[in-house]
Amino acid sequence: MGIRNYLIGGVSGAGKTTVCNELQQRGYHVIHGDRELAYQGDPETGTPTDGFKPEHHIWHVDKVKALVDNQDEAVTFFCGGSRNYPKFIDLFDGVFVLEVDLETSLRRIDERVALDPTDWGGRPEEREIKAFLKTGL
Repeated sequence: MGIRNYLIGGVSGAGKTTVCNELQQRGYHVIHGDRELAYQGDPETGTPTDGFKPEHHIWHVDKVKALVDNQDEAVTFFCGGSRNYPKFIDLFDGVFVLEVDLETSLRRIDERVALDPTDWGGRPEEREIKAFLKTGL
């Protein structure tokens, strides 16, 4: 949707949504990929899958391409993570990867889930992933 298109990525809790919300408040065009483009699917084929697995969190490639091709905006920021990013990363003019330490990431996820239990990290299988990240077991 922009003449220039940028991807803002990073692990859960890195601050992608916060950065994009701030950019949006400043008047920039923003696509929240995890809300607007994401689904559970095979990263190679795009075929939808059942259930939840982090490795199946992908974006609709055709929608990403269509949004990038539309040049109604001067700049568009795409925010979020996708396991099939190699299929469209070359469409972006630049990529920003946000970094965060593990404790901060886990704290932010907990804060998010406290506000919205349906957010990532609220389901039992997602909590197991968080526990694995924290303990390394």
